[in-house]
Amino acid sequence: QGRILEKTGLCSQITFGRYVRQGRKLGLDPKLFIQDLQFKEVPVRVYQPKATSNGPRRGILFFHGGGWVFGSLDTYEKVCRYLSRESDSVVVSVQYRLAPEHKYPAAYEDCLNASQHFLQHLQHYGVDPARVTVCGDSAGGNLAAAVSQTLAGRSDLPRLRAQILIYPGLQALDFNLPSYQQNRGVPLLFRERAAFFALLYLNGDALHMQEVLAGSHIPPDMRLKYRKWVSPDNIPEEFKVRGVKPLRPTDFIAEVYETVKRFCEPNLCPLLAEDSVVHQLPESFILTCEYDVLRDDGLLYKKRLEDNGVRVTWYHLEDGFHGIISLYDYCGFSFPSGKRGLDRVVNFLKSL
Repeated sequence: QGRILEKTGLCSQITFGRYVRQGRKLGLDPKLFIQDLQFKEVPVRVYQPKATSNGPRRGILFFHGGGWVFGSLDTYEKVCRYLSRESDSVVVSVQYRLAPEHKYPAAYEDCLNASQHFLQHLQHYGVDPARVTVCGDSAGGNLAAAVSQTLAGRSDLPRLRAQILIYPGLQALDFNLPSYQQNRGVPLLFRERAAFFALLYLNGDALHMQEVLAGSHIPPDMRLKYRKWVSPDNIPEEFKVRGVKPLRPTDFIAEVYETVKRFCEPNLCPLLAEDSVVHQLPESFILTCEYDVLRDDGLLYKKRLEDNGVRVTWYHLEDGFHGIISLYDYCGFSFPSGKRGLDRVVNFLKSL
């Protein structure tokens, strides 16, 4: 449908996609005080429970999903209200700039700037400096992981209490991990789309997508260097039963690498951060879905965190697919396992 519209010149696929995903404007919430503000020129929506509290509340910085291309404060309104109400926390939802109009590192910088501003003004929102968490789903999980790594080294700001990564995308080196092979055609995120979004975020276009999918974009020595972190060998065997074939490495194409070499930056691909950084990260919650190309990104990061002594709570939705959390109560649709996943997030928050 989007393609037809693009051919007829009415609007591009992306504008159409954004329109479809807009989310309905919701009415007032009897239990929450909600306001739209700007943190360091980044638009945010702040959700504060109206009930009186015995002391300062938990704070949650929320970065929405949508492949760095789609999504808005409105799209995630129900999810953020639910998190704020159910966990009795102050939630800050961040409207970072989107690709392809704004390329990497725009989204990351917006999330980092909004987070720093919030951490510097917690008293104003009645938030406990010892209980601030970053949270995001999909591309938002990527941004949460990157912001968490950056803030881990900062002694001038309150230390994050936790990071919550909901089926995050964490690397763009290998689009042929077991979960990419097994779920290549599973909605809501096809294998091709994952590479397409990563390229749009990085370069503002999807040139060389086929070479990136094949793996021709990474030099052999670099592939070897990162093998200890990005490899099917680090995926538990039970996730390989659905059929995985070992693939012959494709020939490296230097000119493709030149256009995508920033894929090796941890702010873009947090799975590639050095141990010295991972070691400093806060307690983590990772949610993965069985039917999701990004499943293995989450599993590989879980292993890296645990190998570095970071406490991880992992929840795997065996019947889940990518994007299921954002469909919580979406236009009358609701998936029980999506609700289950969201409730696990709430329980984790309450434990902090």
